[in-house]
Amino acid sequence: MITIETLCVEVRGLARDDVERWIERSWVRPHGGSGRYEFGDIDVARVRLILELREELRVNEEALPVVLSLLDQLYEERRRLRRVRDLLDQAGPEQRAALLRLIEDARE
Repeated sequence: MITIETLCVEVRGLARDDVERWIERSWVRPHGGSGRYEFGDIDVARVRLILELREELRVNEEALPVVLSLLDQLYEERRRLRRVRDLLDQAGPEQRAALLRLIEDARE
């Protein structure tokens, strides 16, 4: 966990005001309260993503909630697919074949 001060030093081009505004808008959800924020790895990654979207991809702040929501949905689906893959890996050969047939049938 790192403080907001450390975050602003570690992430080039990041301003404290931006981070505080992103927290107010619930785009970033660190632990702790105002003045005592603690950022974990996932928070730092989220801050870097928002900064990249804004600075490099020129996504304006009005569009950011939509973009972040879509990315969150995509990441959640990827987690689900990894879980399905893990379950398939754990299944026996007959179970795996039956499950794969069901998946193929559902695609049609």
